[in-house]
Amino acid sequence: MQITATALPGVMLLVPRRFGDDRGFFAETWSRRVLAEAGIDIDFVQDNHSLSATPGTMRGLHFQSPPHAQDKLVRCGRGVLFDVAVDIRVGSPTYGKWVGYELSAENGHQLLIPRGFLHGFMTCAPDTEIVYKCSDFYAPDCDGAVRWDDPDLAIDWPHVGTMPILSAKDAAAPLMADFASPFSYEQK
Repeated sequence: MQITATALPGVMLLVPRRFGDDRGFFAETWSRRVLAEAGIDIDFVQDNHSLSATPGTMRGLHFQSPPHAQDKLVRCGRGVLFDVAVDIRVGSPTYGKWVGYELSAENGHQLLIPRGFLHGFMTCAPDTEIVYKCSDFYAPDCDGAVRWDDPDLAIDWPHVGTMPILSAKDAAAPLMADFASPFSYEQK
């Protein structure tokens, strides 16, 4: 597995090796041993899988606050999505900065997003599925969000037509300027 650091410390792009033949392919998408050898020691406890039928569906920017903050390992099971992580660790030199990557069933890329980062994605193809591992269980009382189109973040979302399809929660999310992050930067 190829593991590459991104412009945001802690956010990693993982590219599993694929072994293909005329039947299709096989890929090991997660291995505790391989990640531990790369210095990544995360105990994933929950897998999530969602389907978005329409291109331009926007989910995020979400986080779960302590004591149930989550690390996530995100991949696309079908279709294409643009996946984004935003640093919201107060005091971090990259606070408010983002990275985004195209994840698709075809490229097999995965994004590792540690706690202390917002996570969101926009679908770019019909019937796109996202599959992700979480290091803590979902806790509704710790659930939070920031607006996907915050002008201070200036995320360069793909243009898929008209206004993205949003949930009521995501449409009403606060801007970064009106948001008090529950995360702080701890230099290692």
